[in-house]
Amino acid sequence: MPDLRFRVTGAAPVPYSAAPVLALHLAIENATPGEEIRSIALECQIRIETARRHYSEPEQRRLTDLFGEPERWGQTLHSMLWAHAPALVPPFRGRTVADLKVPCTLDLAVATARYFNSLEQGCVPLTLLFSGSVFHEDEDGALQVTPIPWSSEASYPLPAAAWKQMMDAYYPNTAWISVRRDLLERLDRHKTARGLSTWDQALESLLP
Repeated sequence: MPDLRFRVTGAAPVPYSAAPVLALHLAIENATPGEEIRSIALECQIRIETARRHYSEPEQRRLTDLFGEPERWGQTLHSMLWAHAPALVPPFRGRTVADLKVPCTLDLAVATARYFNSLEQGCVPLTLLFSGSVFHEDEDGALQVTPIPWSSEASYPLPAAAWKQMMDAYYPNTAWISVRRDLLERLDRHKTARGLSTWDQALESLLP
């Protein structure tokens, strides 16, 4: 019976993607090295362990909207669900590698995007929780299906710079915010009435 171990070895943006996608490089090892694994239908829940890192004063100020005043962080810092990432792992014996592809957003109305965007340096502690099915052969060569135990997990300190570099490649010197539709229509009329060509100019005309 397969006895799989999971370990994240790195992270990198997926090249030529239409939208930002971060690939977590996953090493998979079977404790029974001679066993034939036909495939793995893998599911992974990725969580951000916010309480497992230190925050600088500027980071604390940016994160007040998410977690409240720093004096309360002992109660308000909690694990955050970032993404569900599926992967179909091809046949292998012993060990193999696969990528968990995580779609990312710069929409600051999304809590995880606001969290990543607030960090200046250091790493983001991730916990990866695995589930799914392993398709393998028994001693007689018959196909068997074994569920991945719910206890299967891995930890990875994702460099905050990896997320920022990816977003800078897709949206250089840009941020995204969500506003009400009626407010956007008013801003659009303001922009048109004053002959402004960009949203940046429209917002700057309203700010002191």
